[in-house]
Amino acid sequence: MGQMHVRAAQGSELESLRRRYLERGDLPEGGLSASVLRSWERCQRLGLEIGERGRPANTTRADLMLARERNATLLNHAGGVMEHLYEQIRASGSMVLLADASGLILHGIGDPSFVDRASRVALQPGASWSECQRGTNAIGATLIERAPVEIFGAEHYLECNGVLTCSAAPIFDSKGVLLGALDISGDHRKPQPHTLGLARMGVRLVERRMFESEHARHALFAFHNRPEGVGGLQEGLLAVDADGEIVAADRQARMLLGIEDRRIGRLGAFGNLFRSGFGTVISRAGRDPAALMELELRDGARMFARVRVSPAWSANAHAASSGRARVAQGQDPSRSARQRITLETLATGDAGLQFTLDRCAKVIGRKIPVLIQGESGSGKELLARACHNSGPRADGPFVAVNCAAIPEHLIESELFGYVGGAFTGARKEGAIGRIQQADGGTLFLDEIGDMPLAMQARLLRVLQERCVQPVGGSEPVAVDIALLCATHRNLGDLVRAGQFREDLYYRVNGLTAMLPPLRERTDLHQIVRRLIDGSSNHPEPRAITVDPSAMRLLEAYAWPGNIRQLQNVLEVALALLDAHEERILPEHLPEEVQGASPVTRVAAAAPASASAMSPATLPLRGRRPKDIDDAMIREALERFEGNLSAAARHLGVARNTLYRRMGCDY
Repeated sequence: MGQMHVRAAQGSELESLRRRYLERGDLPEGGLSASVLRSWERCQRLGLEIGERGRPANTTRADLMLARERNATLLNHAGGVMEHLYEQIRASGSMVLLADASGLILHGIGDPSFVDRASRVALQPGASWSECQRGTNAIGATLIERAPVEIFGAEHYLECNGVLTCSAAPIFDSKGVLLGALDISGDHRKPQPHTLGLARMGVRLVERRMFESEHARHALFAFHNRPEGVGGLQEGLLAVDADGEIVAADRQARMLLGIEDRRIGRLGAFGNLFRSGFGTVISRAGRDPAALMELELRDGARMFARVRVSPAWSANAHAASSGRARVAQGQDPSRSARQRITLETLATGDAGLQFTLDRCAKVIGRKIPVLIQGESGSGKELLARACHNSGPRADGPFVAVNCAAIPEHLIESELFGYVGGAFTGARKEGAIGRIQQADGGTLFLDEIGDMPLAMQARLLRVLQERCVQPVGGSEPVAVDIALLCATHRNLGDLVRAGQFREDLYYRVNGLTAMLPPLRERTDLHQIVRRLIDGSSNHPEPRAITVDPSAMRLLEAYAWPGNIRQLQNVLEVALALLDAHEERILPEHLPEEVQGASPVTRVAAAAPASASAMSPATLPLRGRRPKDIDDAMIREALERFEGNLSAAARHLGVARNTLYRRMGCDY
């Protein structure tokens, strides 16, 4: 904080140093970082004048949209991180910005008052902040320096930008390619002491998420030279395939191992780095996945490590002919892919889905009930299974009950069981109910909004007392269950209509997990690929692809049945392929997908999604996203003090939609 005070007090002196440098070429001694001096020299060589307003790149809205498409993966993984960073600096007169490798700002989120002031110097999505166009600034400098940079007030080369204080850090992929920069900017009169540290932390989170998503099918080897470093942001990550070959190392891993960027992609076998073979390490991890292992590098240094594997990697390792040990982690190889699914394997790059997965991961095992909301076919049961398989109850039973599919006169005996002779037609030996079957594991109540009121009262008692009393029985039976519920209906509306008990609503709604409808997701290509690869109609051993013309039709369609409908469409398309065909063409798709108008479908479907998924009253429900103007967005952000989730619910749109609108128009 002291350094910030010094720099704030030296604002006029910084201006004097800059003018002396420009007029006489004097290089200031002390008070300025080497990166700032190098940037000033570059700006002078470019012929920039300090009185300029910058050299706009004349980017259009179309240019911005193309740039956002090119950087879709970066945007998807950075969106949630940016919101997290903004929560740390809320009401400080600041904003968080994401720029691509050229310096073009792709997305921004911040205090409405500062966002307005920043727009006066074009610090907003769609503007280029490369050094050659905006002079010395944190985004432009960090992209050239390839290192974190902080630019305070008059350290900006152009006088008009002296009202800012900016901290930025570069973002790299696992191959060392520069992807862009994450920046935190604010009013130079209100400098914050830890913004550069926050920017670096944010970049680490983004890079880590991208690495884990890219290598979801590989074993992830997390390590550090201190035991307390494993599990934190400073751990390094290696991605290892089923044959023990290192396929990627993140930036932190390369630093810990002393690996130069030019060696990326040529790391070879795991045993080339560590004295222990990968099969041995996998076997040790299989016996105790949570154990911290101490391993020795070939040069004698010691590292502490844990191994994380996904079901996809386990399947690959099991199928490999190398004979290496397989990490079971409670997974039976005979189980279906649906049963093996985890939160990690559900991640396909969509920011809205990733936000939900991250929230679920934080509450698993903490005795917090999760209420999954989403349209029919959006994957609610799949998310429930992933939560179960990713938690401490993964080895226990997963019992799913569709409350809407059981006849009302049978739901009591189905849920609670019954003793012999309890009613006419009952088996003489009785039957164990679904709740008792879930003892030691997870009970998933799908479409809980359709449960009769009488059953709601009995369920509430079970959740309060953790005991179940079978129909016709006199003795309660203790049960230990984790509870997951799902519905496509608005439980808040049902409570107000007297159709759902308010006390039960608060019991089941510990965390609301919102599943975005397929038409609002950005990962359609990845979903299509996974559905094709996992289809029983896949004509092995051919590699089936989707023709671009067919993919455009899939992208344009509104998918009222969501992922379930998409799966059915692809199953039919695969079945229609002839023996020699390896590509799905438009003629393999149903007529409804080929011929419907995408504009009409999307416009009609979006309000229904907002209505179904929002747990709160939506004063603006029924409006289409395009009908919501900038003034309404500003008003909502001010009303909810910058809380994007609350503003999106109030406007009746998905949070991703609000992100896009802010990125393009706000």
